[in-house]
Amino acid sequence: MITLERVGKRFRDAVAVDDLSLVVRPGQVTGFLGPNGAGKSTTMRMVMGLDRPTSGRALVAGRPYAELRDPLREVGALLDAKALHPGRSARNHLRALARTHRIPVRRVDEVLDVVGLTEAAGRRAGTFSLGMGQRLGIAAALIGDPGVLVFDEPVNGLDPDGVLWVRGLIRSLAAEGRTVFVSSHLMSEMQVTADQLVVIGRGRLLADAPLADVLAGAHGAGVTVRGPELRLLAEALADGGARVRDEGDRLAVVGASLEDVGRCAHRLGVLLYELSPAQASLEDAYMELTAEAVQYGGTR
Repeated sequence: MITLERVGKRFRDAVAVDDLSLVVRPGQVTGFLGPNGAGKSTTMRMVMGLDRPTSGRALVAGRPYAELRDPLREVGALLDAKALHPGRSARNHLRALARTHRIPVRRVDEVLDVVGLTEAAGRRAGTFSLGMGQRLGIAAALIGDPGVLVFDEPVNGLDPDGVLWVRGLIRSLAAEGRTVFVSSHLMSEMQVTADQLVVIGRGRLLADAPLADVLAGAHGAGVTVRGPELRLLAEALADGGARVRDEGDRLAVVGASLEDVGRCAHRLGVLLYELSPAQASLEDAYMELTAEAVQYGGTR
């Protein structure tokens, strides 16, 4: 488990993280979202002991990273896939990590196989493509078989097959009861991967909730109704306080449940071809949450 207790981080006059408290729990994938400059990478670096909080505490399994006796066995991280010696082979890079924690050499070949780099194990890491470097970084995170995993943009540079593989790996790690904390700018990927979402903007917490709750709270969530004549139904629903958008042969209804719309249509004798829940996309929900927190915006 990862725990942040009122964590703050300042760089001179700039506030990177501001009084951030949250708990990243085991057995689920927690997606970590926010605009550029929101403080995501700084937060992950504080979890991993690479940046010292200006205030508060960042804990792994109840302790600061610096106090972990065998950190690679407790927490694995992919924060920067290029943070390695480019002249070492992939296998030797992992062997060096394993030796620091008395991890058996056989574990090196195991994780190389997991990430699909067995055939490239003897190649110098500096010759790897971006996607191969990401796979090697994931192997390094897994080397100690840790219970906590922190991934910063793990699908960066991967092709579609690689993205699908990372998604399956992350889900399987959480299913084993591990704590999995993942940042990404790919909303479509987070929507099919994460169970819990943490959203920050300008260093402050904007949301910490199950994915389903975040989607349900977005403006695009509601009910879709389709039929040949929907005017009476639209008027009745609007009179009842729902927000109704007429899209020709269909209505988009927000503020009324599926059951409420069905009962209203039945009472009015309105023929329906479709009555179904409409869910906002994670991109829609994210844009609403971060609308006032974008630090580096542009013009169109």
